[in-house]
Amino acid sequence: MSTGSQEFVRATPRPGGPIVSAVGYRTHGLRPALHRGLPSPYLTVIFSFDGPVVSGATAEQATGPDAHRTDIVVGGLHQSPAFIVQPEHESGIQLAVHPLAARALLGLPAAELTGHVVVPGADVFGAAAAEVRERAAELTGWPDRFAYLSRYLTRHVDDPLAGVRPEVAGAWTWLARHRGAGTLPGLAAHVALSERRLTALFRAETGLSPGQAARLMRFQYAKEAVVRAVTGDAPLDLSRIAADHGYCDHSHLVRAFQQYTGLSPTAWLAEECRNIQAGGHRNGEESTS
Repeated sequence: MSTGSQEFVRATPRPGGPIVSAVGYRTHGLRPALHRGLPSPYLTVIFSFDGPVVSGATAEQATGPDAHRTDIVVGGLHQSPAFIVQPEHESGIQLAVHPLAARALLGLPAAELTGHVVVPGADVFGAAAAEVRERAAELTGWPDRFAYLSRYLTRHVDDPLAGVRPEVAGAWTWLARHRGAGTLPGLAAHVALSERRLTALFRAETGLSPGQAARLMRFQYAKEAVVRAVTGDAPLDLSRIAADHGYCDHSHLVRAFQQYTGLSPTAWLAEECRNIQAGGHRNGEESTS
């Protein structure tokens, strides 16, 4: 009896561009499951080639009549997991987009996506996006699909940070350089703004406060360290990972996992074992610049 198959293929976007990472995915013959889409420091854009993406803010919503269903997904920065139904067969391309590139790429600041589990792609890109999705699905080979979608998405993007205040861009870069471990007073001093003014500008652009963005960045790196330990057959030393990534102790890291995944680190690893082994967890990995 077949156990099904998963395929994940990564592209290497242009350094410094609005697209941080791109992953093509295809699954066949797998038992339907519910996947947790974890918060990250990036916007999510998905072009599904094999039926709509079905999702919700809770497991109950994702599997119920009020689930979101859309062939093109646009997702903002969020603080808790989204739930996505994984059917027996699916394929598409998932992109991680730098939040400060939202104005240039999507025509709106990332803050306007906050509070929505997903926004239908047609509401952001326009009706022509459906034809683009169909054309991408018809192409053979992941490289051609990646190239086609990249050309479409970035066709009008000369400056990924167009319209973003330099203080906000500088603050994001500083947080990324410190891997989310910097302080708000240090960040405010770096961009020569008061903490209050910086927080207001940062939230208006991204939908998050600088502290929330920093915690997302820190969690992103810690999560990837947890995955690397498991996939590399190394002992899972949560205390060491916590210390290396700016957490006070093991319990502090566990609380972060519970906030962003709804599970402990070991419970999340057990639930995501299939995707992790196939490489499906890596969208946006190690790229918070």
